[in-house]
Amino acid sequence: LIGGMTCASCAARVEKKLNRMDGVTATVNYATEKARITYPPDVEVADLITTVVRTGYTAEEPAPPQEEAPAPQEADPEAAALRRRLTVSALLALPVVLLAMVPPLQFDNWQWLSLTLTAPVVVWGAAPFHRAAWTNLRHGAATMDTLVSVGTLAAFGWSLWALFLGDAGMPGMRHPFELTVTRTDGASTIYLEVAAGVTAFILLGRYLEARSKRRAGAALRALMELGAKDVAVLRDGREVRIPAERLAVGDRFVVRPGEKIATDGTVLEGVSAVDASMLTGESVPVDVTVGDSVTGATVNAGGRLVVEATRIGADTRLARMAKLVEEAQNGNARVQRLADRISGIFVPVVLLIAVGTFGAWLGTTGDTVAAFTAAVAVLIIACPCALGLATPTALMVGTGRGAQLGILIKGPEVLESTRRVDTVVLDKTGTVTTGRMTLLAVHTADGTDATEVLRLAGALEHASEHPVARAIAAGAADRVGTLPAPEDFVNLPGLGVQGVVDGHAVLVGREKLLAEWAMELPAGLARAKADAEAAGRTAIAVAWDGEARAVVEVADAVKDTSAEAVTRLRALGLTPVLLTGDNKAVAGSVAAEVGIAAEHVIADVMPEDKVDVVKRLQNEGRSVAMVGDGVNDAAALAQADLGLAMGTGTDAAIEAGDLTLVRGDLRAAADAIRLARRTLGTIRSNLFWAFAYNIAALPLAAAGLLNPMIAGAAMAFSSVFVVGNSLRLRGFKAAN
Repeated sequence: LIGGMTCASCAARVEKKLNRMDGVTATVNYATEKARITYPPDVEVADLITTVVRTGYTAEEPAPPQEEAPAPQEADPEAAALRRRLTVSALLALPVVLLAMVPPLQFDNWQWLSLTLTAPVVVWGAAPFHRAAWTNLRHGAATMDTLVSVGTLAAFGWSLWALFLGDAGMPGMRHPFELTVTRTDGASTIYLEVAAGVTAFILLGRYLEARSKRRAGAALRALMELGAKDVAVLRDGREVRIPAERLAVGDRFVVRPGEKIATDGTVLEGVSAVDASMLTGESVPVDVTVGDSVTGATVNAGGRLVVEATRIGADTRLARMAKLVEEAQNGNARVQRLADRISGIFVPVVLLIAVGTFGAWLGTTGDTVAAFTAAVAVLIIACPCALGLATPTALMVGTGRGAQLGILIKGPEVLESTRRVDTVVLDKTGTVTTGRMTLLAVHTADGTDATEVLRLAGALEHASEHPVARAIAAGAADRVGTLPAPEDFVNLPGLGVQGVVDGHAVLVGREKLLAEWAMELPAGLARAKADAEAAGRTAIAVAWDGEARAVVEVADAVKDTSAEAVTRLRALGLTPVLLTGDNKAVAGSVAAEVGIAAEHVIADVMPEDKVDVVKRLQNEGRSVAMVGDGVNDAAALAQADLGLAMGTGTDAAIEAGDLTLVRGDLRAAADAIRLARRTLGTIRSNLFWAFAYNIAALPLAAAGLLNPMIAGAAMAFSSVFVVGNSLRLRGFKAAN
């Protein structure tokens, strides 16, 4: 864990120092504030920590995941302290700026009120910049903090000299707002509004940045919280409820219908259907019986089970997936904001120009006041206020507009990825499809009415808790209305159900169930069943009074908007790829329905393998976006160059993604990429104009054509321009 970093250039410095150690390979992630380090046996962790500390930052080993107390999401003392500093500084700076810029507001001795208000802003409000600048100076480095600190202190120091030793402190002094060059009145000119205003603007930029920075470990907490909190363990034939973390390998525990399975294990007693959709992406619950393996965090959707624990703690499938998420997050390229990258060169150059300006003026004119005035003008005109606001203001407006459209952008590091992405991987279940079983079609034998099929089959399935049965019952109720109550209902695990409805002996289930009653499907129904299964759908036979009457099709239905969404993604220059844990028949059917080419379908993929698929595509030179919604997608979302999480999915997926699509509509993925690209374009134009302004203004200031007062006004105008440019994002519209 690395502490004390204020910008991406800090992370780059730590990484550079660590990589200079023999045999050490380090990646420092500014967003998660972690360093991932590979080091040889002759290097101790203490040596690594010492190197980081000598660079000017703090370092400590992270606690093991099981020992970390989950911090409340809203508890962020650093952001709260920054917000207090910003609020106080802004309230104090506003009257100072107004008094300096609006001469009619100036009263006798107004300058002393300005000094009283400015002093706490420069000393306390700008303290983080001064501390960072001092730390960087001790280590021979300069960042944006250096320029902010030097500029504000120079303006404040000049003002103190003018007030106490010059003419600026005299009663009745007025501070005219002029665009004319007056280099000879430095002793009566103060720049308190520059010192206070620059500090408040930069604090605003830092606060907006802090709000958008991703929290380290949020995805891991969301993953681990999916597990069961307690479990009923069998002790001497009695059930004893204990916390899930106290389970040991070999313990036998009971899982009732609707409960989560506490850990990975083997079924000893019972028959049931297990809903693993949140973990595996499989849309159809899996039937389990004695001897079958089950996975922790999946849900028992059927009967009572007795399970023997085979893996616990860090060995479970859920814990291994959490580790994949952590590795994928820390394995991403380090976060570097465009402004910080450029300012690494810009800041030292500006400092040299300021020193050179002072020396040149002093050498040619011998006028110390004029020389100092020109040097201060250089520092103030170059103060990176617009530079510091370029990213967070555009991000704030872009994310605000995105929220109105159901799109959440996590931070500035996300935006650069959207420009490069050329391939979009779509998880099937819950993303392209609804994620739940739906009744799709009814095929009847000659002389059989479809309404009667739904009435009898729906009535019988309504008494079952199996997800396929619920889909048939719900579909029947929607089309038929009220369903009759069945009699003599019997659930036949692995086969189906049977019972009596309105005097009819009804069977609903697999073809094998009908065979046990010496019934065969007619040729037409057999063909319908074969076609349904070839398309990846579940075919259920319905019979009553000794005769097979119908076949109903149930499947995870494709969302109405998915085909249009794929078309929009392709229009953005992206190649859609369908990724699923389902079989090839199911995947091929869904791909054909939404318009994804067969060669871009990847089926039969286990959760752990989804990360490998993304890595393989990246190794082929592609920049990959991943869209998913389940825990099984979380690691792949983190590994991808751009992760888009469906907001209707799990917290783990949402936390691991870079963009969250709140609506659960895949069309929002195309809108999200468009909005992110537009926001990135706005940031780039902001940075261009901020630097263009500096490049144009610096020579004027160095030539003495701008006094610090005009420089301060120009600096403020550049900030207003950047904010105004960012506000244009409010007009972004989703595609119709």
